[in-house]
Amino acid sequence: MNVMQAGEVAAQDTKLSFRNDYSEGAHPRLLQALAQIGNEQNAGYGLDRHSELAAGLIRTQIACAGADVHFLVGGTQTNLVAMAAFLRPHEAVIAADSGHIATHETGAIEATGHKVLTVPTPDGKLTPALVQRVLEAHSTEHMVRPRLVYVSNTTEVGTVYSKAELTALRALCQRHGLYLYLDGARIAAALAVAGNDLSLADVAALTDAFYLGGTKNGALLGEALVIVHDALKPDVRFIIKQRGAMLAKGAVIGAQFQALFRDGLFFDLATHADAQARRLREALVAAGIAFAFDSPSNQLFPILPTSVVEQLEDKYEFHRWQPHGQGYQVIRLVTSWATSETAVQAFCQDLRRLLPVASNP
Repeated sequence: MNVMQAGEVAAQDTKLSFRNDYSEGAHPRLLQALAQIGNEQNAGYGLDRHSELAAGLIRTQIACAGADVHFLVGGTQTNLVAMAAFLRPHEAVIAADSGHIATHETGAIEATGHKVLTVPTPDGKLTPALVQRVLEAHSTEHMVRPRLVYVSNTTEVGTVYSKAELTALRALCQRHGLYLYLDGARIAAALAVAGNDLSLADVAALTDAFYLGGTKNGALLGEALVIVHDALKPDVRFIIKQRGAMLAKGAVIGAQFQALFRDGLFFDLATHADAQARRLREALVAAGIAFAFDSPSNQLFPILPTSVVEQLEDKYEFHRWQPHGQGYQVIRLVTSWATSETAVQAFCQDLRRLLPVASNP
């Protein structure tokens, strides 16, 4: 790295980031948990006592003593392993067209040999009617057979499922012999939303398998794949190993999930992220800003003049989501367990200073 490159990196590091909820390394209590196992001798491959204790805490939290729990490194890896393990070669996945497996996993599911059948949605959420439409279009052996419905909570655009919505999807899946799988990369943020009526126990009761995201909720790395349906449990560890996903030092993930679920930290961190997003959202609404999606969670999608976006980028990091008409841009702002109220206040003050009188088309 030359001097100029080093200076550019340093300049970037001084910006306040709303780019994602995994920029920070890890919450101090999780780093402490990792430090405590540093000199321990633990069994490998997820068979250590910390992983076993963490799995037990998760089973208690979801009120499902018979669930299998597997710890993996990241979300794409978890989705890939799940689809590879759950589906036969001719079976396919139904997902919203904005779903993570369809947009941000480099064809990982297709690389397992399973087609992703996508459905356009206005808010990132699947409905029974949308799934039914796909089933009716795939009715013979000349086509792939839809077998698994993929949803995420929160969705890719920050929206959340209600208990009634997930129950309706579950009922349709049961009628047609489909598995219901929930990507929980941001499930903590979804459940921490004010007015949410879903619990982790509800998620376990209404799905066949799901995962609990640690990477985007304060962990250094790690996700917990939870399998409820007995038919999906056999041979998953074989698939994990075959796909290169079996971490030799499994205690690294197990110890973090043990800390997350021992005394409610998993939900505390998400509650903080959602609270900071709520402060941002209130300030944006007060400034007359419209949103591309009605997200109540820690992801916000305001519509701003491109000239304002360009000036904000001098001090803040965020993602340009998509253009929105002439001269406007949808950006994504994400808060995390570490987002400070000071950072939120600074962003809001600068936004108010930069906004023209008429801020939206």
